[in-house]
Amino acid sequence: MTETSPKGTVAYEVVDRIAWVKFNRPDKRNCMSPTLNQEMLEVIESLEFREDVGVLVLTGEGTAWSAGMDLKEYFRENEQKGLWATRKAQRQAYSWWERLRWYHKPTIAMVNGWCFGGGYGPLFSCDLAFAAEDAQFGLSEINWGILPGGGASKVAAELLSFRKAMYHAMMGENLTGTQAAEWGLVNEALPGDKLKERVTEVANVLLAKNAVALKATKDAVRRVREMTYDNAEDYLIRAQEAANSFDAHGRKEATRQFIDEKSFKPGLGAYDLNKQKA
Repeated sequence: MTETSPKGTVAYEVVDRIAWVKFNRPDKRNCMSPTLNQEMLEVIESLEFREDVGVLVLTGEGTAWSAGMDLKEYFRENEQKGLWATRKAQRQAYSWWERLRWYHKPTIAMVNGWCFGGGYGPLFSCDLAFAAEDAQFGLSEINWGILPGGGASKVAAELLSFRKAMYHAMMGENLTGTQAAEWGLVNEALPGDKLKERVTEVANVLLAKNAVALKATKDAVRRVREMTYDNAEDYLIRAQEAANSFDAHGRKEATRQFIDEKSFKPGLGAYDLNKQKA
């Protein structure tokens, strides 16, 4: 059953261990207001350690994923109040993007429509991203006479090649979902009527894997991007040891299934978690 946050800016439901979380301002193309940012943080935090949640999918209600920040409520109204209000609004937005970046469970962005400007923050925060072929991606800030701030320029530089990032940020031209997949903003683009089916398929693959290993892997990939090779090597050794301390049986069970039972082939899928539970 779908639930909504107190002021209705976020909708969510949990089905078969997948939490489907939606930006819920379809009349505003799901642009992010201070209220939405505050309620989104509350929702994702409430879901993070629930035992019936194994994967979180972030999507949008209606024809948009998120058209970015609400120009009236996020920018104009807070600028009129003063610097303190602007900084507070920024913290509200950036705090839930950060929480999502280091989320305890795997996260997937299901981009069903418009994804603009500030929407690149939560897009990057999700571990995986899938888009409808006709979705629209844009850094239109240059058309307003401003730069892509709030992390948007960083996202472009992280996910795109140097030349493509420059072109995307400087030209103010939109990309379709198909182009976004070709450029590396998302993993795949699919026809709109196949999008949820594919995301569900990917989520179910993740649900069959060791949860401790997934969390360690998510963190490792994000952390090592900022490290030298030697630093990354040392970090990964320590991270693996830490992961083993939280899940002493998982690796042993996988090894048992591989060596003793010969029922598990790591190149063809995950080991059977149900045998470990038994």
